[in-house]
Amino acid sequence: MWLDKEMQWLAPATGKRGRHHKHSEAAIQFCLTIKCLFGLALRQTLGLVESLLKLAGLNWPVPDFSTVCRRQKDLQVNVHYQASQGA
Repeated sequence: MWLDKEMQWLAPATGKRGRHHKHSEAAIQFCLTIKCLFGLALRQTLGLVESLLKLAGLNWPVPDFSTVCRRQKDLQVNVHYQASQGA
């Protein structure tokens, strides 16, 4: 598992009126990737993400359950993969 300290965890200001997102799409995607990778429920995933951030020495806030649930519907994810060459 690789966590880059240069990763943009918090969402940048949009300059628009109203409340902006606290966490970036990369943070939400990271949480959902961990969820799928380990086959966990979302609440368990957020606990694991909190532990991983703590182990990595990163003082980043973990998105809450409601935020991840709401934002996963609109998340645009481009998963790059390489097809296998053989069996």
